[in-house]
Amino acid sequence: MLFVRPGRLADLDALEHMARTAQPVLHSLPHDRRALEARVALSEDSFRADVDFPGEEFYLFVLEDSETGKLMGTASIIAAAGYSDPFYAFRNDALIHASRELHVNRKIHALTMSHELTGKSRLAGYYIDPSLRGDAAAHLLSRARMMYIAANRRRFTSEVFSLLLGVTDEHGVSPFWEAVGRKFFGRDFADIEIESGGRSRTFIAEVMPTYPIYVPLLPEAAQRVLGEPDSNALLAYEIHLEEGFETDRFIDIFDAGPVLTAQVDRSASVARNETRVVRETAAAASGAAYLIAHNGADGEFRCVLGDLPSTKSEGAPLAQAPRAALGVHDGNAVRCAPLHRPGDEEDQQQHEQSGDAQ
Repeated sequence: MLFVRPGRLADLDALEHMARTAQPVLHSLPHDRRALEARVALSEDSFRADVDFPGEEFYLFVLEDSETGKLMGTASIIAAAGYSDPFYAFRNDALIHASRELHVNRKIHALTMSHELTGKSRLAGYYIDPSLRGDAAAHLLSRARMMYIAANRRRFTSEVFSLLLGVTDEHGVSPFWEAVGRKFFGRDFADIEIESGGRSRTFIAEVMPTYPIYVPLLPEAAQRVLGEPDSNALLAYEIHLEEGFETDRFIDIFDAGPVLTAQVDRSASVARNETRVVRETAAAASGAAYLIAHNGADGEFRCVLGDLPSTKSEGAPLAQAPRAALGVHDGNAVRCAPLHRPGDEEDQQQHEQSGDAQ
C-alpha cells in the first residue's frame, strides 16, 4: 500500500537519486548531497517543532510503498516562501499607452518582476516515480500536503501557492528562457534551475531586469507558453485545480510556468475535511475514495487513500493494511476528505470517453 509520511535522514540516498534524475529539473530539491541533507534535517526539526506562526520551517514528505519499503515520490511545503530572501516571480500587468493627438489607446501586456508572493506558504518539490500508473498515487502525494495543512493551520498562511513547470521541449529547452533569461544570464536553463534554489537567490534581483518586459516584443514561441504547464505537469495542474487552486496573475521568471493560488479555507481538503473514528474491519470497506490522514506524536504524520462510507456516522472502517500504514487502532481519530468533489468522477469519465484525457 502507498502512503505518505515525513521524510527522514534515512531516506537521503533515495531522495538524492530523485533530485538527480528528475526531468525537468527539480529546482526545489538540492542536487548537492550536503545541501540536501541539511534540507532533510530542517524538515525533521520542523515537523517536531511547536509552531505558532509560519517561519523558516520546511516540510518534506515522501511516498512509500509499504510492501517493499521503496520510496516512490516526494513533495514538500515551504512555510513562508522567501523567508530569508524575497521570492521572485513575474507579474502579468496590463499597461495603457494612449495618445489623444493620435487617437490611440492601447492595452499592452507586460511582465514585471515582483516579490509579492514572499511570505506565503508554498507547495513545492513534487516528484513521482514514472513507473507508477494511474492518477491515484499522484493525487495522494500532492494532496496529502493539504491534509497536513488542514490539521496544522497555525503553521501556514491563509493563502498558499504552487509554481508548476513551464513548457520545455524534448531536450529540456524552455522557449521563454531562450527569449528572456538567457539574454541576461548567458547560461543554460537547467544550470540556473539548480542554482536558483527556489526563486529566492540574491543573484536573481541582481541580473534579471527590473523594468517591464513588453510581451508583444517577445518571440511568438515565448508568448505561446506564458502561464502554460509543461506536458509533464498536466496531471499536477489538474490535481491543483480539483483541490481548489486557481491561476493567478503571476508566472515563473525562468520558464513562464503557471503560479496557482488557493485560499486554504476554500480548498477541498480543508473545506470538506472531517474527523472520523477508526473501526477495525477484516476487509476493505465499500464507498467513495477518501484521503485519510493521522497526526501522531513528535510530528508523525501519515496519509493514505481508502474507500469510506459517505456517512460520517459510520466512522472510518479500515482494514489491516491502511491501519498499519497510518499507525492507528480501533477508536483512534483520523481526518478524512473526499478525493473527488461531487460530479467529478462522472465528468472525468466523459472527459476520457471524448479522447481528451492526458
